[in-house]
Amino acid sequence: MVIKVAPSILSADFSRLAEEVKLVEQGGADLLHIDVMDGHFVPNITLGPPIISCLKGKTSLPFDVHLMIENPERYVDEFIKAGADIITVHVESTVHLHRLVNYIKNKGIKPGVALNPSTPLDTIKYVLDDIYLVLVMSVNPGFGGQKFIPPMLEKISELKSILNKTNPEILIEVDGGINENNASTIAKAGADILVAGSAIYNSENPEEVIRKLKESL
Repeated sequence: MVIKVAPSILSADFSRLAEEVKLVEQGGADLLHIDVMDGHFVPNITLGPPIISCLKGKTSLPFDVHLMIENPERYVDEFIKAGADIITVHVESTVHLHRLVNYIKNKGIKPGVALNPSTPLDTIKYVLDDIYLVLVMSVNPGFGGQKFIPPMLEKISELKSILNKTNPEILIEVDGGINENNASTIAKAGADILVAGSAIYNSENPEEVIRKLKESL
């Protein structure tokens, strides 16, 4: 099994974003992870649909859009129109998770559900028939460059066990503090997709980092 790698453009040079995207595409990335932050759900503000629209057509990588925003149901249509292929929403950000996940699914977009580090796995129990992936946050969301929270390994393993019994087709994506040193441990715990920002974009050889992450099993 080869792990999928989703470089996070949160760590890219926004003054040359199209080049940075092409760099990881040519380096073997599988997805492009796009972190959307509103300054309310998390203490940072990043980008919105217009930038995603600008990137569409500049790369063949699927757009893995991670909405770290309050009331995501208000903005989902804009991100679909902008070109999202996967839209992941946080359990903590909406009171109607089942409705929102199925709305995304019915629009022909792959739905994902994200969990903050302290959010228990049983919060997604009743949407496991409806989602494409579960995103386990291995840092507290809001900023790049943070260190991986070790207890998340147990959470990933527990989630893998649950999915093996209920819906093994659901992918496990892990985001936060992932690098060449811990990727193997995270992959062996059950991760299918590794999100990495600073580890890739701050490297002198992003292609080599992507290769090592993909081969972490």
